[in-house]
Amino acid sequence: MKTLKLLTAVAATMLLSACSTPKLGYFQDVQSGQLHQLHQLQTPKYVKVQPGDKLSILVSSKTPELAYLYNLPVVGRYNSSTSNRSLNTSSVAHYTVAPDGSIEFPVLGKLIIAGKSRSEVGDYIRNLLVSGNHLKDAVVTVDFLDMYFSVMGEVKSPGRFIIDHDKVTLLDALSQAGDLTINGLRNNVLVMRDEDGKETAYRVDLTNAESLYGSPAFYLKQNDIIYVEPNAKRARESTGTGNAFQNPSLWISLASLLTTITVLIVK
Repeated sequence: MKTLKLLTAVAATMLLSACSTPKLGYFQDVQSGQLHQLHQLQTPKYVKVQPGDKLSILVSSKTPELAYLYNLPVVGRYNSSTSNRSLNTSSVAHYTVAPDGSIEFPVLGKLIIAGKSRSEVGDYIRNLLVSGNHLKDAVVTVDFLDMYFSVMGEVKSPGRFIIDHDKVTLLDALSQAGDLTINGLRNNVLVMRDEDGKETAYRVDLTNAESLYGSPAFYLKQNDIIYVEPNAKRARESTGTGNAFQNPSLWISLASLLTTITVLIVK
């Protein structure tokens, strides 16, 4: 009889555990009015130029003939889908940042731009043109090319995403990937980053606002990789019977069986 009571108690405990609802919300520690204080943990970090990055830099002026001297030549792009490879479009050639953080700029020569934001690069080149009496009314437009971050794991739409803003947060990245699935661990999101040739890993707890806003990975950099781990339920699905004992119907059936046996013994 004691054994049956013990089994019944165990079955009831497992049933309640199987039916429990996990905490899926973000910022669970936030109270009303706290977000402003948490935002102060981070100063906005803009995407900075790194060696290997590709940029489009266009100099314009009221005198196009002069501005032409400070732009890379217009190059043609070939249509490789046809057998004749006909020239069908044209564009301004791009700059690739050298390992020492420099680019070779027309007339101005070698410029070190690594570590600067997009607007800082534009201001830097414009000031050189104006102060050097090259082009008094220069307007410099800088765009990043081929800058990405990747999102993997338990998100709705994993993939590689273009950086099209001057600053991108971890929340922005997860939103672009369709948010976490119900099986994604919200308290242990991994961000992997190449820093000075070394791979650095950051762990972020999305349920804790202070952990999120205080993390060095809150603002993303180009080539960051975000990985959302699966929860235990999702991991067990890798085996055929992994979640069998988590199925409420199994424990309901077991509890019903134990109850029937108990009644029969008592009678």
